[in-house]
Amino acid sequence: MKSINIKEKHLKFTQQWHPHRIATVDNMQVLLAKLQGEFVWHSHKEEDELFQVIKGTLYMQFRDRTEIVKEGEIIVVPKGVEHNPTTKNGEEVHVLLFEKQTTAHTGDVTHEKTQTEYPSI
Repeated sequence: MKSINIKEKHLKFTQQWHPHRIATVDNMQVLLAKLQGEFVWHSHKEEDELFQVIKGTLYMQFRDRTEIVKEGEIIVVPKGVEHNPTTKNGEEVHVLLFEKQTTAHTGDVTHEKTQTEYPSI
């Protein structure tokens, strides 16, 4: 058991839209990711997904609205809700994700940004 410095872990990778695992909690995984631009519309049928913004501003698009998630804030996307994380004006946003280990990166959608394995750092 050791403390984990989230900012230091974010320095260990440069890939955007490619989560990296920093911890597991029972059947949950704690991931870090760097986001820039628009992702892909998707949902997770059986899993909720928590996003915490570490750096920047995240725009979580839903079909009926966009929620603005600022540094230090979280948003929970309930299972089955279609969403599309986005950033604006070329800003790279750093996030922490908390989700079940069974959560597929882009749900049932296959896209060039889809990742199937998350490296541990």
